[in-house]
Formats: sequence, C-alpha cells, structure tokens
Amino acid sequence: MKFKYYFILSAMLIMFPVNLVSQETSVADIDKALLKGYFTYSSSYKTESIEDVLAQTALYFQGTPYVANTLDLNKDEGLVVNLREMDCVTFVENVLALSLATYNEKLTERYFVGKLTEIRYRNNQIKDYASRLHYTSDWIFENQKNGLLKNISQQLGGKKETKQIKFMSSHQSAYKQLANDEEMLGKIIQSEKIINDRGGFYYLPKELIAEKANNIPHMAVIGIVTSIDELDTSHVGFAYHENGRLTFIHASSAKQKVVIDDKTLTEYCLSQKNCKGVIVARVNR
Repeated sequence: MKFKYYFILSAMLIMFPVNLVSQETSVADIDKALLKGYFTYSSSYKTESIEDVLAQTALYFQGTPYVANTLDLNKDEGLVVNLREMDCVTFVENVLALSLATYNEKLTERYFVGKLTEIRYRNNQIKDYASRLHYTSDWIFENQKNGLLKNISQQLGGKKETKQIKFMSSHQSAYKQLANDEEMLGKIIQSEKIINDRGGFYYLPKELIAEKANNIPHMAVIGIVTSIDELDTSHVGFAYHENGRLTFIHASSAKQKVVIDDKTLTEYCLSQKNCKGVIVARVNR
C-alpha cells in the first residue's frame, strides 16, 4: 500500500503539533505531503463509482494510528487538518472529503479543505466550538441537507429514537471548551434544542442488521446508536462488504488504528453492551 511510505514520513514528524487552518490558510507541510501522496494514489481510480472511491480511500488509511480528541487540542476553533492520526469521526470526515475530491476530479488542497469544512461545520461556517457538528445524528441531518448523505434506516425497516439528546450540556465539565464558558454552553444547549425539536432520528435495531445486511450499501456511513442516556451514538465508521459478509471499517480505539473489523457488523454491535443498533446513511455522490 502506498500509504506506508507516507506513514513513515508522518512517524518521523509526529512531534509536530496538530495543524489548525482556516479556509484561507494552507495545510502544514506534513499533511501537505500526505495529501499529495493520496492524490497520486487516487488518480488511478477516480473514474470508478463513489462506493469504490470511498472504499479505496478508506483502505489507503488502513493502519493509521487512532488518536482521540484531535479536534480539541486548541482553545480557539479552527479547521483541523490531520491525516497522520485520526479518531472515528475524523476518519469518516477525511475519507468523505478526499473521496469527493477524487470523484469530482478536483484533486486540490483548496477543494479538500472546503469540503472538510462543509462536512464538519453547520452551514459551512467556522464560528466557534458550537458551530462544529458534535452529535452524529445532527451531523448526518446537516449533511443530508447538503445532499451528501441520506439516512436510509427507516426504509430498511428501522425505528425512531426519540430520547432527548443533551449529553454535552449535562456533562459540561467533561468538555474543556465548555467547562468554564457559560456562553458557549448556552450555544450548545441551543443546538441540542434544535436537534430535539426534530422529534428524533431513525436507526436500524441490532437484531435486524443481519437480515438487512444485503440492503446496507457498501461504504454507507454507520453510526453506532447507544443506550447511554442523552447521547445518540458512541462510534462511527463505514459499512464494508467483504467476501459475502458485512463488516465495518473504522478507526478503532480498541485496535488503536484504522482497521477492517474482524467481526461482522452484527457481531460488532452485539459485542458493545450499549449498542442499540445503527444509523445507516448512504453517500449520494
């Protein structure tokens, strides 16, 4: 895999801090090299279907180290571009933004940065911590409005989750950007109200995943719905069909890297004590 060369490069430079960029600034050299390597690699499959582009892009980052909270290392909000290390959310966002660059044959840093901003922030605007899409169900809803995703869980026979989503505001001290900032907390509470005023979201219960596996699109975004009070999901990744089985490609905290899980998606969900099922969001383009 060509990624290995760039992984070595990133390992040599791992002491560099996470790079924060705005839409007007360029990406740091370390991530610029990784981006250039990806663009070279992806040019060979840019005319394939969006599912194949997504799969090839996700595989390109297989083995990338898992590092949590890479978006939260700085006090001031800005677009974090980090292709060296990823958590589950940034893995999905990076794969989507890079795949769109490849699929639309716009292999430029500017296009990638613009798409990453559009995917990660409400209304494509970086204002502050509260402008980032923190809850997966909200993230899917907003990216569905943008035309990128479609939550197909209801069509698959899913059910509606209607519990109140307010985990962040109920656990203020757990988030350093909220712990001592009542104004920011108020903005998060307002965002949670917007989410809850929608009346819930659809997901596929875990007992139906195996039955519906053939209807879950390859490389659909998967959100692991949790039974934890006030929280919608606990993990995200992509559905991955391999050798007649539906599994899951994701940045795994247990494996500490991006992997194709050795469990099926059903087995994975059953192994997580709080998993109620999955949101299935098809990528439209």
